[in-house]
Amino acid sequence: MPTDDTLLNGAHVENVHPFPRDQQGDHDGFTMTSPHDAEAEALVIGAVMHDAAAYQACAAIIDRDDIYIPAHRLLWDTVAGLVAAGTPPHPVLVRAEIEKLGRLREVDGGNLINLLGADYLPASSAPHFAEQIYETARQRRYDQHANELKAAIIRGATGEDLDALVTNFNQGEQLRETTGRGPAHLVAALLDWGTFYATDFGAIQLLPGKLMGPGQQITVVGDGKAGKSLFVQEWAWRMATGQSFLGDKPQDPVRILYLDAENGQEQVQERFLSFGAGPLSMGELRYASFPPVRPLDTAGGGADLIALVKATNAELVVIDTVSRFISGPENDADTWLNLYRHTLLPLKRDRIASARLDHFGKDKDRGGRGSSAKTQDVDHVWELAAQGGGALTLKRTHTRTGIGPEHFSLLRQARRDGDNWAVGGTRHVLMTYEHDTGMAAIPGTVEHIIATLDKAGLPNDAGNRVVRGKLTELQISAGNDKIAKAVATRKARTEMPGSDVSGEAFRDPLPQTFPGTRSRNTPGTDETPGQTFPGTLPETPGTPPVPTVPPSKRGNGQGTPGTDDTPDPLCTVCDKPLHGYRLDRGYDTCLSCDPETGSHPDPAA
Repeated sequence: MPTDDTLLNGAHVENVHPFPRDQQGDHDGFTMTSPHDAEAEALVIGAVMHDAAAYQACAAIIDRDDIYIPAHRLLWDTVAGLVAAGTPPHPVLVRAEIEKLGRLREVDGGNLINLLGADYLPASSAPHFAEQIYETARQRRYDQHANELKAAIIRGATGEDLDALVTNFNQGEQLRETTGRGPAHLVAALLDWGTFYATDFGAIQLLPGKLMGPGQQITVVGDGKAGKSLFVQEWAWRMATGQSFLGDKPQDPVRILYLDAENGQEQVQERFLSFGAGPLSMGELRYASFPPVRPLDTAGGGADLIALVKATNAELVVIDTVSRFISGPENDADTWLNLYRHTLLPLKRDRIASARLDHFGKDKDRGGRGSSAKTQDVDHVWELAAQGGGALTLKRTHTRTGIGPEHFSLLRQARRDGDNWAVGGTRHVLMTYEHDTGMAAIPGTVEHIIATLDKAGLPNDAGNRVVRGKLTELQISAGNDKIAKAVATRKARTEMPGSDVSGEAFRDPLPQTFPGTRSRNTPGTDETPGQTFPGTLPETPGTPPVPTVPPSKRGNGQGTPGTDDTPDPLCTVCDKPLHGYRLDRGYDTCLSCDPETGSHPDPAA
């Protein structure tokens, strides 16, 4: 056995104070027998073997790792299994369970069960001794931590290495205090079948806007020009103040904690004023601007957020933007698994909803940037895309429940008051049309094609080929001429200035449709404002593109005849007009040229 001044690996250390010995035994190279309270453990085990209530009360204070003596820990685990199965504990049942496992020798052949079960505490007294167990277990953890530091010093650890050990230890202790001491949450996770089947989950009220339900977790993805923060900030404010959103009926105010590490306070103030908010009209919204929380993919960050949630009693947490609150690489799946483990799982376990904002990657078709693991834990993924002219689409690309709408066509409205955005002049509304004749409900009409494409979330600038492919996917027949009209109409929303996106096309008109866009009634020589919407600086200079003018079909004015419009589209093989059912069903070849039914001649021949 090494002497007091000869420690690990034969290293000789001078000026080291010998570790004290105690009456329980010699130290094993670093420490005396770890701190523990054998008497308190025996009293608690005797009580919980007779009463489930005693176990539940003690389990809220300690967990199995707080129990030092292995035999006591085995008895505790056995009682926990009986309680979880709904079986009232008793020493006889505990012995039977341990005997099934072939582990009676670990409890002195059952004699320890008889000893502890013969004289036991009432259930009301057990928590007092559980507190003693907790305190000695805490001393034991500090004792182990001190030994780890000493061992690291002997190995030649740097100050940075020691700081890391201390930080990890403190994070673990803080997380333990924040998330609860014992395993009561494990037993609470067991479903009560009567209550479970008596609950009508389909009738649960979705939160205002119908983007999510209580306790759910969502991601809102979009590029920098879409205005994700602006959209979610208005949504959060209206929920927190009990207002309607996106045509949904008003509900009771929702307590919201908004974490923002993306937008400066001057932008936040400008935006909320433009919504119509003020110091006395913020409702239940609590806003943390650049909060000093540790990364949320660490135990310390999760503890920080849970502490904030408890302080604000929040029902919904918004994280803007999630990439600002993590320390690991975005492309590393472990980063998002750690975020879920340390932060999102505790929120979900406590039925606290969360919405996190994220950016598109280089390939928008693949959703948010980074590892695909980031979408595995959420209930819904919403993609926000700007269509131009203030028009937006909000499309649900992933869902775990399928409850609620799949797609929204939105309009972002705003107006200025001098150099500032008008108070109450900015909002997001559902897209409506001034001249709705009801034709959108009739299959086969151009209006129906447009409404179908809008519902499917197809961009307004999609061309004939893309539209035809989408309609085929949706099993909707449409002729080439109707497809061409639908494409032209949808493109006109973004290419034609002032079309269908001004405030005059809505029931509550606004002079300006969208911050940074001129009013329809404004002369063309006026300057366009430098901002695209409240709080966001312009990203690209210049004016909107002017739609190109198609070449004239009336001749050149010098006797050259113009070309009249062909009444029907032409076959792509023989150039003859299509007609009849071939035209109505969207075929691009006539019957004789069809590759499956006709001769299909070579057009180059």
